[in-house]
Amino acid sequence: MKNLKKYLLLLITTLVIISCSNDDMPVANNVILEFNNTFNGTTIVLGNATSTSATVNTSVEGQIHHFEELKYVITNIRLIKADGIEIPYNVNNLDNGATVVNQSKAETLKYVLSNIPTDEYSTIKFGLGVKSDLNTLDQVSFPNFYATAGANDTQMHWEWGTGYRFTKIEGFYGVENNQLSFHSGSTVEGTEGDENTYVPGFDAYRDITLNLPTNAIVGNHAPTIKIEADFDALLSGKSNTIILEADNATPSIHTSVTMSKFVDNLGGNGTTDITGMFSITAVEN
Repeated sequence: MKNLKKYLLLLITTLVIISCSNDDMPVANNVILEFNNTFNGTTIVLGNATSTSATVNTSVEGQIHHFEELKYVITNIRLIKADGIEIPYNVNNLDNGATVVNQSKAETLKYVLSNIPTDEYSTIKFGLGVKSDLNTLDQVSFPNFYATAGANDTQMHWEWGTGYRFTKIEGFYGVENNQLSFHSGSTVEGTEGDENTYVPGFDAYRDITLNLPTNAIVGNHAPTIKIEADFDALLSGKSNTIILEADNATPSIHTSVTMSKFVDNLGGNGTTDITGMFSITAVEN
């Protein structure tokens, strides 16, 4: 009888602990996205033409290059639960669901997703750039993102169009440190200055899908998903091998055909490549 009482007491205690544990579990928590911008796994250090500390990369074709400025826009974030259900994160609100990753500002390398439902997540999707239905310089609807993307040293507004820059890279290539200036973004066609004539041109938005090596567990803890963006892909991507020359070192001011090769390298081509330069290096629960 004494042993039975001990067993019943242990069972009741266990049930109480489980019950309390379930009651204490929050219905939602944060997920932290941590971006690491690299050349072949080495975190990028920016520098001017004569910098001795800037990270220098050598492309698959042997062309050396380094960056002085590095920025890109992340939007349309979705987390996919282990059971396949997709949880969108403010996908139609640039103020609350978009960010500009800026290598010169450490605070922008982490982006916090708030109030993510408690569950296990196996995949993350996000956009490199802004999807077409939101890609207008809308200061009224999204004043915070508009200001962030346009303020001072960010400058992710096109001067000539109505949309945002999606990536902005300034740097140097070759032994003579020739200028590299790559700005990507969706284009419009029509008469410059007359918005009534504008129609969609090249769509530079790319949707990224990344499977997590370990499920991100949202609950009592806020997991961190570590995302590497390997800018070796700019010239040595899965879609195109590019050699920088005078006619393509500033592809944003040339044809969309030229720009598209860089865009496909960084963001994937949307069919055979849906990861682009991005990968998940770790999930910290």
